[in-house]
Amino acid sequence: MLLSLHVKDFAIIDELEIDFYEHLNILTGETGSGKSILIGSIGAVLGGKISKEMVRKDAEYALIDLLFETTNPMVFDKMKELDLNIEDSSILFSRKIMSNGRSVMKINGEMASLGAVQELAALLLDIHGQHEHQSLLYKKNHLEILDRFGKESLTECKNEVREAYTAYSKSKKELDHETVDEDKRRREIDLLSYEVNEINAARLISGEESSLENAYRKLSNSKIIQEAVGAAYNAIGGDNESAAYLIGKAVKQLARAAEFDQDVASFESQIRDIESLLDDLNRFVAEYMEEIEDSQEELAVTAERLDLIHSLEAKYGRTIEDILQFEKEASEKLEHYLDYDAYLIRLQKQTEENEKRLHECSFRLSDIRKKTAARLETAITEALKELNFLEVRFQIKFETASFGSNGCDEAEYMISLNPGEEVQPLGKVASGGELSRIMLAIKSVMADKDAIETLIFDEIDTGISGRTAQKVSERLSIIAKNHQVLCITHLPQIASMADTHYLIEKTVAQNKTTTLIRHLAAHESVDEIARMLGGAEITESVRNNAKEMLCLADDVKKKIRK
Repeated sequence: MLLSLHVKDFAIIDELEIDFYEHLNILTGETGSGKSILIGSIGAVLGGKISKEMVRKDAEYALIDLLFETTNPMVFDKMKELDLNIEDSSILFSRKIMSNGRSVMKINGEMASLGAVQELAALLLDIHGQHEHQSLLYKKNHLEILDRFGKESLTECKNEVREAYTAYSKSKKELDHETVDEDKRRREIDLLSYEVNEINAARLISGEESSLENAYRKLSNSKIIQEAVGAAYNAIGGDNESAAYLIGKAVKQLARAAEFDQDVASFESQIRDIESLLDDLNRFVAEYMEEIEDSQEELAVTAERLDLIHSLEAKYGRTIEDILQFEKEASEKLEHYLDYDAYLIRLQKQTEENEKRLHECSFRLSDIRKKTAARLETAITEALKELNFLEVRFQIKFETASFGSNGCDEAEYMISLNPGEEVQPLGKVASGGELSRIMLAIKSVMADKDAIETLIFDEIDTGISGRTAQKVSERLSIIAKNHQVLCITHLPQIASMADTHYLIEKTVAQNKTTTLIRHLAAHESVDEIARMLGGAEITESVRNNAKEMLCLADDVKKKIRK
């Protein structure tokens, strides 16, 4: 749920901070007061397009903070995937827009990329405006809506189609690539044979390069090692000034003292342990000195082996593991070319089997989609009738397209708004206002299918009034039963349905225009709805109409939220 919005120096907004609440949050105000700017600030902080013109005149930067609270596990899974800081159930989005047009985005105080912000925001909030109305005109969006509606029944089959398409694409690509003439095949055989033989002749062992490098480092620096270890040996157990000699003297002296003082006995015990450790160390160093020798022959063999490995790495991979993998793939390819006709037959058969499986999975997916479409048609038709499309007919038309990772379906939404008219594509029938209601119907049907908690509606009341406006307000209240809804409106019928009502105002002081927003108390909401009903002059009769409208809206909400 969206908890709060803080905006500073954005467009004509000087600074404002507002809290939002559950259910239906309605924002009203005079035309030009800055309602769309407020929604624009939300879009901007969640990764929308920005420009330097968005920064308030004479300000160095604009700042927008948006605070959400959620318990949706999908959101936290996405945050883990994006390596974002999870503190608690709160998620803070911030965007600082510089006067030069550049910006910095953060999530929970940490720098975040545009992609990360957009991916996470898509799970938290859906902004619905004029652009979304128009998106209904594009067929490519219709199948996506259908698949979201039938997600539970479609997901498994869609995964099967995707896997089948991947397998088919791989074998088809291999088949197309491997169809070569005889001369090229022979050249490939010669090259592959040389590569495989060269690698096999090296008899590489995984991990040997590291041990060889350690050996080379030791052998090439054997003189330095001998001198240093010899000096250490002398210091430990050499002449009369060595550590072993001095510790031995200390043992004798403490042994004498321990005869007369029991407390000294513990010192004597500890120093005898040290003496024993020094003796062991002296013996180990002596043995090491006998083993180490300046072997130029072994150094040359080691260097030659390393040169061979480095040469093969330059040709076939960065590591021995890469080289061995290259040899495995080259051997398989060589085997194919040596028995080329049989290989092509196998590959052709595999491709045909993969294609057959793709077709079967796609047709099965198509069948499930058509059953899902029947349910979606019924649900959207009912929602449209509730939005005052009384004689509406809504259908989903299917066409078979080329087979791909999403099956073979193309879907198009068809509608008839008047009796006796044939169903036609949405774009040929619906006006802008009708499109907004159709989208609202779809959103209301999809609301329970989506995990998104917050929906924002801007321009949902375009081209409607009267009874239709009342129906739209009821539909918004239905959606707001289980979701948080923010809605900008010019209509009193919709404003009266608010659970929380905000007024957006534009003020001018000292030749400076500023947009403000405030939460309205119950009596202030009456005045605002009266203004929307009566215009410039608000009479007591208009105010009573506003009160009556609010009482009726309360009754409707009680019925909806039983």
